[in-house]
Amino acid sequence: MAVRIHNFNPGPAALPLTVLEQTREAMEDFAGSGMSVAEISHRSPFFENVINQSIDRIRRLLNLNSDFKVLFLQGGASLQFSMIPMNLILPGSSADYINTGTWSTKAIKEIQILEKPYKVIACSEDRNFCYIPKEYTISEGAAYVHYTSNNTIKGTQWNSVPQARTSPLVSDMSSDIFSRPFDPSPFGLIYAGAQKNLGPAGVTLVIIREDMLARCPKNIPTMLRYTTHAEKNSLYNTPPCISIYMVSLVLKWIEETIGGLEAMGIRNRKKAEMLYDYLDKSDFYIGTADKDSRSLMNITFRLGSEELEKKFTSEATRNSLGGLKGHRSVGGCRASLYNAIEPESVKALIDFMKEFARVNG
Repeated sequence: MAVRIHNFNPGPAALPLTVLEQTREAMEDFAGSGMSVAEISHRSPFFENVINQSIDRIRRLLNLNSDFKVLFLQGGASLQFSMIPMNLILPGSSADYINTGTWSTKAIKEIQILEKPYKVIACSEDRNFCYIPKEYTISEGAAYVHYTSNNTIKGTQWNSVPQARTSPLVSDMSSDIFSRPFDPSPFGLIYAGAQKNLGPAGVTLVIIREDMLARCPKNIPTMLRYTTHAEKNSLYNTPPCISIYMVSLVLKWIEETIGGLEAMGIRNRKKAEMLYDYLDKSDFYIGTADKDSRSLMNITFRLGSEELEKKFTSEATRNSLGGLKGHRSVGGCRASLYNAIEPESVKALIDFMKEFARVNG
């Protein structure tokens, strides 16, 4: 096998090596079927077992009760930006949104296109989205309160769940789901593109509460109704079978190898603290997020000039440290420390940063 680099890509992101190895085997013969996992029917007992075991693991890891349905959809988190208001805003109601960056902004754009009623109750754009708002007032009777739990581009993350009182929370957890434990009970819907912490691109996890399903109208296209997929166990049409299979392997790794979300949360916090501790002591690298809003998943920082940043990412790549370039919309540098990133990779990055600062400082 070729030498693997330290992969800090923001998504598609690093996957556990054991998941890749098991997938390679399944590409030849899946579960003794004599077929590749890419060839089996999605309506066969082989695949139904995959999807049902995945749902069971998700329920255990998140402590979901029977009020929640677990769905595997397509279209990425971006399709959810429009599906959510189409399905969940009843006539005469309005939704609240908290804007903390690019993905929140895109979600708001979609509700504007649909001309559904909404209100932005908090926004951190005044300081270039470098912090999580602490003050907001939720509208009385809001259909839902939407927020993005982790902001990959700006490097900020909610440290606790917003207090929504009687309105259900709806959250885009694409970049931090299964990275730490949380209480699912305040949520009406959770959605996440898989390609950060959960698996490869191509499948989107949606967790929706039964009372939210009851809202779904029948006058929207069939494929855009949550009830369509809930009633058919995500098998209304052909799902992305390989992606869901790999998600099942990642879930197994989280549950059986790591030891669940409590252990994963401790592991991820330690990794992030290692890198933040170095950044805080350095006068060469500058963190971009407020300390009390820092993400454990995406650590963003700048150097003294864009030229120096280009040199940093170029030399990092030559030293087998990949994916450190910041998002094209903001520049700078970013280290994404998703679940599959090992502590040894963080140590290798810090060692490189120290040497780069010594030579170029």
